[in-house]
Amino acid sequence: MSLPVGRHGAMYGAAVFLLAVTANDAHAQVVAPGAGAPDETQLDPNAPLARLPDLGVDWPDLAKAPAEPVDPAASPELIGESRYSYAVTGIDAVASPLLKQRFDELSTLKQHANAPANAAQLDRRASEDVELLTGLLRGEGYYDARVTSRVEPRGGRPLVTLEADPGALYRFAGVTLNGIAAAGDKSDGLRSAFGIKPEDPVNADTIVAGQTNLTRKIGDEGFPFAKVGDPEIVVDRAARTATLDMTASPGGEKTFGRITSPPNKVFDAAHIADIARFSPGDPYSDTQIADLRRALIQTGLVSTVDIKPVEASQPGVVDIAVALSPAPPRTIAGELGYGTGEGARAEISWTHRNLFPPEGALTVRGVLGTKEQLGGVVFRRNNFEGRDRVLTFQAIASNLQRDAYQAKSFTLSGTLERQTNIFFQKTWTWSLGAELVASDERDVLLDTGAPRRRTFFIGALPTSLTYDGSDDLLNPTRGFRLGGRVSPEVSLQGKVFGYTRVQIDASAYKTVVPSLVVAGRVRLGTIVGAPRDAVAPSRRFYAGGGASVRGYGYQDIGPRDPNNDPIGGRSLTEFSLETRIKAFGNFGIVPFLDGGNIYTSPLPKFSEFRFGAGLGVRYYSNFGPIRVDVGTPLNPQPGDARVAVYVSLGQAF
Repeated sequence: MSLPVGRHGAMYGAAVFLLAVTANDAHAQVVAPGAGAPDETQLDPNAPLARLPDLGVDWPDLAKAPAEPVDPAASPELIGESRYSYAVTGIDAVASPLLKQRFDELSTLKQHANAPANAAQLDRRASEDVELLTGLLRGEGYYDARVTSRVEPRGGRPLVTLEADPGALYRFAGVTLNGIAAAGDKSDGLRSAFGIKPEDPVNADTIVAGQTNLTRKIGDEGFPFAKVGDPEIVVDRAARTATLDMTASPGGEKTFGRITSPPNKVFDAAHIADIARFSPGDPYSDTQIADLRRALIQTGLVSTVDIKPVEASQPGVVDIAVALSPAPPRTIAGELGYGTGEGARAEISWTHRNLFPPEGALTVRGVLGTKEQLGGVVFRRNNFEGRDRVLTFQAIASNLQRDAYQAKSFTLSGTLERQTNIFFQKTWTWSLGAELVASDERDVLLDTGAPRRRTFFIGALPTSLTYDGSDDLLNPTRGFRLGGRVSPEVSLQGKVFGYTRVQIDASAYKTVVPSLVVAGRVRLGTIVGAPRDAVAPSRRFYAGGGASVRGYGYQDIGPRDPNNDPIGGRSLTEFSLETRIKAFGNFGIVPFLDGGNIYTSPLPKFSEFRFGAGLGVRYYSNFGPIRVDVGTPLNPQPGDARVAVYVSLGQAF
């Protein structure tokens, strides 16, 4: 006889056994290959044979009359293998969308709907779906649910029909939360969080959600050692009701004490306290603990975090014990790119993210490009004296060659800022900085176009403040953003003079339908206190490029010198409008219209705009949209290219 074989051709069992049965002997020998003398095993000849695995049908019962054979002429589609259809009836009036979704995801009939099947396979698949649908209905409170199946010819192929009779919906006759009264005046809020009350349907999902909500709520209300038991449900089929009993022991209500941490190679307890959003004396909250765990992982210096509340020496107080395992602290990064007007560019950097604990990173970076060469050292301390505060010092030597100017500069700068990121998007961010620049710059005389060279010594105090009311940092779909930057500067070039650079950015986002977002942006800038020609070319305003007016080259918009090169200006006006259409799957298209110009006057104007239009493609990845924009100038100046291409991560604004 043949041996049962699995779906993929693998024999069942850890070894193959040979079964030999003689017609004249009531004994059988079971022989394992490679074994010694066979064991004698008594078999009952009248015992039923075991069900064959994966065959889907039972051994025939000889005591029963044979079934009527199927007439191939009458129902040929039920003989042999063929494709089939299936239908479910009787659940439309009672089934929730979640039940239907789960059935579609788990249905054996649906999973194999495109594959031919024989009668035995149809019987097995229908039986599995009968059991599945019955369990789903009972999970929603229909404990008397009955589901049957039948197979019949329909339209030249078999039709498998599952007929459901849900029966009555069972409801809770009583709901008891034992021990919750120990929470005192917070017990009512905890009962509300559980949410289940008499007369509610006996729904398994609702019960699990109530247990989860209660566990979360009791931890957020100051009970670090609370224990929430499993629900016990007793069903009364005669009354078609059920009772629910669950024990919730709050334990004692606590406040936060101090943070402790054993010695590690990352940072100490004092720095962890800087990262935490709670202070000693604040009410205990599980949400705050989860936030601290996430923030510690987000530093990039920690591979694992273990946070536990422990009883403190003072009554009603818990200390927070934090154990950290370090992650690799060094990073080497490289970048290659090309931009219209910016040329080819290669950057490499080496970073030790915790060379000066806590979170004191040192980065050495270099840039080699056709129009930019740079070398720099950056010191950066994250979470400086508080969560999300970043202290940065850097020394950079650079050589920039633009159409408007060439600048060989050495810069020393320092910044203290409150940052936002995709993990902890902030509503308000700010920065305070100081900057010293020595720059040897070359441009041309506006009257003659003759080259000139000047050296500038500049001191600046740049400050910024930004409000972000959007719903996403990289792909906003609603809300608005408003930001301002002010930089008072003192310049020494022949004589000392001062001026102030001001820039305002605003953007808004509106979802029209889920697959269509309309976005707009406005930017205004001004330099007051000095004439344009006195301001170093590298400190003036410029427009044009992927983050400005698309369709034009980088910094190509605005007044030009006798050589047709841009010279920058004292004021700036820009706008952008685009429609972000989610076309299919993870891809979208974005038609856009941009406009703007650079002016020699101190106040921005709203005239003489240079317009650019085009079409973008977006791929919406897990970490943000990748954009490719292709634009063309609508009213170009002499020398402007007809097409410009921009590639970056994130939306244009």
